[in-house]
Amino acid sequence: MRADYHMHFEKGSYDENWVEGFFQQAQRLGMDEIGISEHSHTFPEFKELYYKDLILDDSYIGKFQQQWLKTNKFKYTIDEYFAFMAKLKKKHNVKTGIEVCNFSDQDAVGKILKEYPFDYVIGSVHFLNGWAYDSSEIMAQWDKQDLNDVYEWYTQEIEKMAAAGHYDVLGHPYNIRLFHYIPEFDATPYLLRAVAALKKANMVVDINTGTYYRYPIAEITPYYKFMSVASKEGLPIVVTSDAHKPEDCGAYHDEAVTYARSYGYKTTIRFTGRNREVVPLE
Repeated sequence: MRADYHMHFEKGSYDENWVEGFFQQAQRLGMDEIGISEHSHTFPEFKELYYKDLILDDSYIGKFQQQWLKTNKFKYTIDEYFAFMAKLKKKHNVKTGIEVCNFSDQDAVGKILKEYPFDYVIGSVHFLNGWAYDSSEIMAQWDKQDLNDVYEWYTQEIEKMAAAGHYDVLGHPYNIRLFHYIPEFDATPYLLRAVAALKKANMVVDINTGTYYRYPIAEITPYYKFMSVASKEGLPIVVTSDAHKPEDCGAYHDEAVTYARSYGYKTTIRFTGRNREVVPLE
């Protein structure tokens, strides 16, 4: 099955004419199914958690993140999202997902998620100690960090999310390479911890092309060392584009499938109502 479950409408609006471009692109690429995984920062239900966890002081990080939270955020309720997706489902084969950040209060996350019939839930590490590390506007902070600390923090966040039991998929694992900060040490011990946590939580790995076409590293995430460990442990996968614009739906899907197959993968996961079906990887 050719599917792409990691996409966002946030660059536009809940306008059927605008989002139609995602489906047109999916049809051009021969996609059997797509899924939308709106960021949790789309929804006011998560607003308090962002203001609790992010650095929002007078530092350059804090000032940027203050503005980030005020720009195109929290504009639709989850109920509005489901209502819009219900309209789309009348015309298209589309699944309703969500991508949730690595909040410290996982109990609060669980209370929100349990109220809604998502087809799947992606959990992604987007912050490290309140720092939005994937934001190019504040990437200078990378020069101030010890990469051993970064890998430890990132791995801890995966372990916390996995232990919470709220998530089906880990989004773009170890995308901390995105600005080309590559450790000289062997990161394998961190990867082994992460994969063990994911396996225990029965989570799926997101093979994500977003870092290939949107970031300096220009590689598919997760990178080769993680893929080696994950494949040996038999973690299931999905192949996604992380599209934020219609034209990026399914971006570099064939390249990602070839990448996955190089590690022995022959199947992927189809989600429906948080249930899974193992299907051929195409």
